[in-house]
Amino acid sequence: MPPYTELRAQLETLTTEAFRPELAEIDRLSTLDIARTMNAEDATVPAAVAGALPQIAAAIDAIAARMARGGRLVYAGAGTAGRMGVLDASECPPTFNTDPAEVVGLIAGGPSAMVKAVEGAEDSKELAADDLTALGIGPEDTVVAISASGRTPYAIGAVEFARTRGALTVGLSCNAGSALGAAAEHGIEVVVGPELLTGSTRLKAGTAQKLVLNLISTITMIRLGKTYGNLMVDMRSSNEKLYARARRIVALATGAPDEEIEAALAATGGEVKNAILVILGAVDGPRAAELLAAAQGHLRAALAAAPATPAS
Repeated sequence: MPPYTELRAQLETLTTEAFRPELAEIDRLSTLDIARTMNAEDATVPAAVAGALPQIAAAIDAIAARMARGGRLVYAGAGTAGRMGVLDASECPPTFNTDPAEVVGLIAGGPSAMVKAVEGAEDSKELAADDLTALGIGPEDTVVAISASGRTPYAIGAVEFARTRGALTVGLSCNAGSALGAAAEHGIEVVVGPELLTGSTRLKAGTAQKLVLNLISTITMIRLGKTYGNLMVDMRSSNEKLYARARRIVALATGAPDEEIEAALAATGGEVKNAILVILGAVDGPRAAELLAAAQGHLRAALAAAPATPAS
């Protein structure tokens, strides 16, 4: 039997690998027509994600419950899927002031695989087990494995190993009836259809993965009290733009004048959430910290316990 015959046959059954004869001469089109075709393809992705929203929401509720008890969120994938997980994880500290160890992105082959493919890394279930062992994965943690095809051994191995450690598991793929979805407790299958370039899952599948991971991390953080309404009150200020944004967030939440905002931020070491509580709750910096700790970081609950009339 010729090499890779079995795998080739398997790939031919996957929607994400399907060949589209109507696009076989796309290279003959004008640049504008190719752009229009590609843009029209991309426009179908949100509807595919919408079809999986009940499964996504159920996974988020389970993730948030574990993270509220101190668990971690771990993304695991290979290639584009792995990069999407690493990207989403890396955005959580500046956006939600999480510790880098709270949301972690694992990519098959390690950090160098972010910029250069590591030969054979995605084919190893054992490598996934080793990576999760190094993290000390446990019962309060969640592993979200990502694979466009839903057959990647690294992703499936991550789910299988995580389940042996009692961790919650989520499998995100872009093919219906995937092995990854079946292996995980929460299977999320966003079927975006064949790609513009045959098998290039960095396109629609990658876009779908980005949208789903946005949903998972953002709504989980909302559930954990990392926002106040639609304001990023737990953001970390690390440059001039973010320092200015922090002041704008306090202003939007409180309506206070600049002088009061500056005083509140000074009293709280620059913590946006605490500064809002100082202003709206009529407390000092240390008391704001105490109230927030008692409320597990939820600003609305802390405001309800403050002496001033709570905000609506």
